[in-house]
Amino acid sequence: MRAIVYGASGMVGYGVLRECLEDPGVTEVVAVGRTPLGRSHPKLRELVLPDVGNLAGHETELSGFDATFWCLGVSSVGMTEEAYRRVTYDLTLAAARSLSGWNPGMTFVYVSGVGTDSTERGTTMWARVKGATENALARLPFRATFDFRPGIIQGRYGARSRTRSYRVIYVVLFPFLLLARAVAPNSVTTTDRIGRAMIAVVRSAPAERIVGTREINALAR
Repeated sequence: MRAIVYGASGMVGYGVLRECLEDPGVTEVVAVGRTPLGRSHPKLRELVLPDVGNLAGHETELSGFDATFWCLGVSSVGMTEEAYRRVTYDLTLAAARSLSGWNPGMTFVYVSGVGTDSTERGTTMWARVKGATENALARLPFRATFDFRPGIIQGRYGARSRTRSYRVIYVVLFPFLLLARAVAPNSVTTTDRIGRAMIAVVRSAPAERIVGTREINALAR
């Protein structure tokens, strides 16, 4: 498998990249981002772009891939719907349109979130925009698209949020995360499980396009 990872500097993307590099069946990984990751690996190649949605001129570098793992995202806190849509919908679809044209056999895996609104008509702004993004991706000519909707995510093997307030919250809530994993295992997943589950859906192509926490944990096993 040859894979493209977006958002590898973030918590989820870091975990997904790690699992790709650890998996012997993944032979090449291209990490697309705005800044270098500062790491090296025989399977890893980086593509640093000022606008990660604009892939013009990079067709040769990004053709012949089996999967894109889209882990790039921002918090909607303090953002207008227009600004959030530019980052969440417009940027994602701009890149995805190019990738689907260059890689007709590609599977596109999108990190969404629990509570995403597939109807696009709900009252919660971020959920509407995420739902619109999922729906638009499904209309592109990929081999398959999958929408990962995790709930609580625990960072493992060095994966942590780039947002300071989130890091503080994770430290404070860590004992409760462990308790939740023990008493309600399907409410919590981890960054390494998400990575393994993403690789699994590319290989197995399950019928269900929306993948929640329960399914992520099952696929990861």
